Amino acid sequence: MAQEEKFGDHQNFPQGQFQENLNSEDLDAANLKPSPEKPLRKREPIKHLLIGSPKAVTSTIHLLQMIGYANVGDWSPLQLTGNPDEVMSILIRQISVS
Repeated sequence: MAQEEKFGDHQNFPQGQFQENLNSEDLDAANLKPSPEKPLRKREPIKHLLIGSPKAVTSTIHLLQMIGYANVGDWSPLQLTGNPDEVMSILIRQISVS
C-alpha cells in the first residue's frame, strides 16, 4: 500500500512568510490613517480560488491557517464544481497596493 503524503509535509514555510508584504496593520481598516511618514495606500480585493478534491481543498485551507495567512472560517463553504470528486472554495481579502 502506498504511503499518502499530506500537502505541505515536505515544504518549509517559515511562520509568517506570506506576511512579508501583507502586514496585519495593512489588513486592518481602522489603522489606515494618513501619517506624514506613510502615505495612505489604495486597497483592492484579491480572490483566492481553490479547486480540487474535498480532501485537498480542506487540507490547503488548514495549511493556510497554520502558516497564518487566513482563518478556516474566512473561506466559503465547499461548492460542487460539476466534475466528479471536485469542489471549490473562495477567499476574498482586501489588500493594500501602492
